[in-house]
Amino acid sequence: MSEVVRCAWGAASPMYVSYHDEEWGRPVHGDDLVFERVSLEAFQSGLSWLTILRKRENFRAAFAGFSIEKVAAYTEADVERLLGDAGIVRNRLKIEATIANAKAAERLPGGLSELVWRFAEPDAPVPRTMADVPASTPGSKALAKELKKLGFRFVGPTTAYALMQAIGLVNDHIEDCIARQA
Repeated sequence: MSEVVRCAWGAASPMYVSYHDEEWGRPVHGDDLVFERVSLEAFQSGLSWLTILRKRENFRAAFAGFSIEKVAAYTEADVERLLGDAGIVRNRLKIEATIANAKAAERLPGGLSELVWRFAEPDAPVPRTMADVPASTPGSKALAKELKKLGFRFVGPTTAYALMQAIGLVNDHIEDCIARQA
């Protein structure tokens, strides 16, 4: 029986195994689904991704299932409610950014999913090891620049690249990873 090979981070905890094997790097389409990932990546900034995964259901409840329409309508009262919600990351700047990002996403003529997928990198080199995986790319820098131009916050090049990895715009599973074979 051969050993299952995963990206190193993907075997670090049972929650990571599930996320790595079933979600990370798989194509995600749909404005609200992409908005959720943009939001969670922003909340993750400076924190462990495991913290975000553990709180993901709480985030979904707090942000109306990441419905762009509903979150865009949030008011200062909602910000205060969210700041009191121990089930999420209570960072005013990130909460306000999520609401601002929903408003920006509402204004996109073709939608958030269509915009983000224009930056897909299907021909990116296949990493042999995690050391081969960049923190950002010219594509993530361009995506971050475009999102910021459109009014999005907490979307720097590294966060944009993490989004690209998470939703399948680039496949950064290492060469021998079981998820790359799926």
